[in-house]
Amino acid sequence: MPLRVPGQSLEAEIADVEYDHILSPLLLALFFIFFAGIEWARYVLNMKPSPWIFTGAAVLGCIYAALRIFRIRRRLHQLRLGRDGERAVAQYLEWFRSAGFFVFHDVPNGDANVDHVLIGPKGVFTVETKTWSKPHRGECRITVVDGVIRANGREMDRDPLIQAKAQAGWLRQFFAESKFITTVQPVVVIPGWFVERFDMKKAGAWVLEVKALEKFIENEPDRLTREEVKAMASALTSYIRSQSRV
Repeated sequence: MPLRVPGQSLEAEIADVEYDHILSPLLLALFFIFFAGIEWARYVLNMKPSPWIFTGAAVLGCIYAALRIFRIRRRLHQLRLGRDGERAVAQYLEWFRSAGFFVFHDVPNGDANVDHVLIGPKGVFTVETKTWSKPHRGECRITVVDGVIRANGREMDRDPLIQAKAQAGWLRQFFAESKFITTVQPVVVIPGWFVERFDMKKAGAWVLEVKALEKFIENEPDRLTREEVKAMASALTSYIRSQSRV
């Protein structure tokens, strides 16, 4: 089985949302429109049955479909934004392969997933991508105060720091069960936004614009031998492929 591609979980979720909230109600509306058309044809041809019942059902079906589509637009926008953000970050992370890293995307983790994993001489890193639309005007500034990430003063919906640290903890436990004892550095990257300085050690995770990640990793000491890197990457590869067959 091939390894997973960046944004694969979000791509699947987009397909589910589009079917459940767009295609399904549209098909329902078309179903009633079809039967309304039949009834109108019978009506025009002076046949006895009345079209009013199916016309009413068609109108209600169209209203239902329109409401479902209107309500889901924002959710679809967020999913597509997240998918595109993961793909953009993945393209940047490919550079790390030339520095001796193995790069993984969309690693399954129970009911969730780890957006990206880097395994190399400098250690193991989980990367959680958070993509926010930029305002048309003004600054694009990320602040981290008391463990809370805010974009232009607005708190993010789901706590990225908790997510990132949970992902790192899961991967650390996975490697421990595979007889590899190592630390895992959680990272939150927010493409295109300026991140103000804060105490990352106290926060327990890095929060960076993706282009800053290279310098942060370069400043880390060497932690793993080439043999350890290859063995850990092999273990994670086997796990991902086993999950793809489930």
